[in-house]
Amino acid sequence: ATYTDSAYSSTDSITIASAGINIEYLLIAGGGASGSGYAGGGGSGGLLYHSGYSASSGSYNVVIGAGGSGISSNGNNSTAFGATAIGGAGGSRYGSPSGNSGGSGGGAGSCNGCPGYAGGSGTQGNSGGATGYGNNGGASTAYGGNSGTTAGGGGGGAGNTGGGASSYYGGAGGNGLNNWSSWASATSTGDGGYYAGGGSGSSYGHGSWNNVAGGLGGGGNGGDGSSSEAGQANTGGGGGGESKNGGSGILIIRYSGGTAASGGTIYSSGGYTYHKFNSSGTFTVS
Repeated sequence: ATYTDSAYSSTDSITIASAGINIEYLLIAGGGASGSGYAGGGGSGGLLYHSGYSASSGSYNVVIGAGGSGISSNGNNSTAFGATAIGGAGGSRYGSPSGNSGGSGGGAGSCNGCPGYAGGSGTQGNSGGATGYGNNGGASTAYGGNSGTTAGGGGGGAGNTGGGASSYYGGAGGNGLNNWSSWASATSTGDGGYYAGGGSGSSYGHGSWNNVAGGLGGGGNGGDGSSSEAGQANTGGGGGGESKNGGSGILIIRYSGGTAASGGTIYSSGGYTYHKFNSSGTFTVS
């Protein structure tokens, strides 16, 4: 006799969730604008660095803050991965000289008859598990009568406090940080390897004495209205001197190996993949 076994099978589906990827990221807010008159420089945008964020499968919204636009206005916050980088403080203007507070503090302004004022507070702390960097703005000089010794303080940077004004010279913008210079090289970003420098303060008006270098990391040069400079775009640099905008922020993401996500502009360098966001968008892990 012949016996035949009938085999029956059923099919079901299972979904295996992606393990995701481990990333590092650098997130910077927009820098503050400088003031007007004997003005303070704008503070840099707050800077956040996370050394090991576990990004599971899915999409993540990215918001890149614009620099402060208009006299003494703060920069806008940048957000990603549950963390918030705080916009840099606007530099103080003539007649309202106390320093403003922000990711890094704005430089203090001065005025006729003013005694000199302290710079604003840098308020960037840790956020969303990321380490925060921000510093205070610099002080202004007291009014010197007919001698004209009146100038604004420099905006704070991610690496240093803004410089205090001295005689006719505005305070120098605080330097940013170059801890991520290899990232800057890989993505063609930053300012000589630095990010988040403060803008320099306004000087009184004595020719070449006006010109004070901004903080390394995109901070605008100080001076009077004609020689002042805006903060550099996508560095979080503060505006320098008088009536100059702050620079916009940025997000850079890095992980080991080949491309495992989408979003932003993608680079490959030194065994790492980088995603650069100069503007708001979405980072998606497969």
